[in-house]
Amino acid sequence: MSLNLNPPQPPTWILAGPTACGKTAAALALAREVDLEIISVDSALIYRDMDIGTAKPSEAELAQVPHHLIDILDPTESYSAARFVQDTHRLIGEIRARGRTPLLVGGTMLYIKALLEGLDELPPADPVIRAVLDGQMAARGSTALHADLAKVDPVTAARLAPGDTQRIQRALEVWHGTGRPLSAFHTRSSEQAPVHDAILVSLEPTDRAWLHQRIALRFEQMMAAGFIDEVKRLRLRPDLHVGLPSIRCVGYRQVWEALDAGLDLDQPAVLREVMDKGIAATRQLAKRQITWLRSMPLRHVVACDAGDPLPAIRRHLLKQA
Repeated sequence: MSLNLNPPQPPTWILAGPTACGKTAAALALAREVDLEIISVDSALIYRDMDIGTAKPSEAELAQVPHHLIDILDPTESYSAARFVQDTHRLIGEIRARGRTPLLVGGTMLYIKALLEGLDELPPADPVIRAVLDGQMAARGSTALHADLAKVDPVTAARLAPGDTQRIQRALEVWHGTGRPLSAFHTRSSEQAPVHDAILVSLEPTDRAWLHQRIALRFEQMMAAGFIDEVKRLRLRPDLHVGLPSIRCVGYRQVWEALDAGLDLDQPAVLREVMDKGIAATRQLAKRQITWLRSMPLRHVVACDAGDPLPAIRRHLLKQA
């Protein structure tokens, strides 16, 4: 009798989708049936002390199943797709060594794309080019620089909001420094081999209005849970400002800027205006997430607005496990 010295490894499962589509609930339900560990694919959940506005899983939810890449950074720090790929490769190996299935859950599509397709190591920051772009940003504004980016790198410009100042500047910096668009780096192989055994399930709404309602409801629930007070506590820290990636997260930026402007958020009309801005920004984020997902032809689409999605998720994942 021969021994199988190399038993098959559990596959890597990815559950993706736009914000507020129900990924967390579906992942926790799946974890009650399968021995798995969750790796967060969310560029906001990495930050400590940012819980309400990121819709971070509760302590009770985190206790149900091991979670990774949550609360790993201070809000002053930054994270990258390259670091995510490095961390995730390590975590996948550790989870498989424990005999469990790694389940990646989240909506930061650049991270997923980098993991599945590879990601070139980007050139280092150029302080001279960055200083010039800082001046242009101050003089012309992010919308104008976004238009500049659209001329030289339309792929990257399409996935960035006109107000995403840091990423717009970084993309322009790469272009001016290398003559290559940032999107060209995102489609090449990196030294870290792409994950080829992944099964990607995408929760997508058939009716966009359903998602918009959930986004609005979530924002209202965040406000009721004390989101403004959470932002006020963060603003007490002298080392935090609206230029940091953490504070530019959807929701945080809108409330932070309102507080910087001296607006009285105790006034219902003022609060409603800030909420509407946050909801609109979240809807734009969801639109970009869906656009990213539709560019991934190997994904298995599950309607998240047609009853319980778990049976369809289970069918796609388990039939290939």
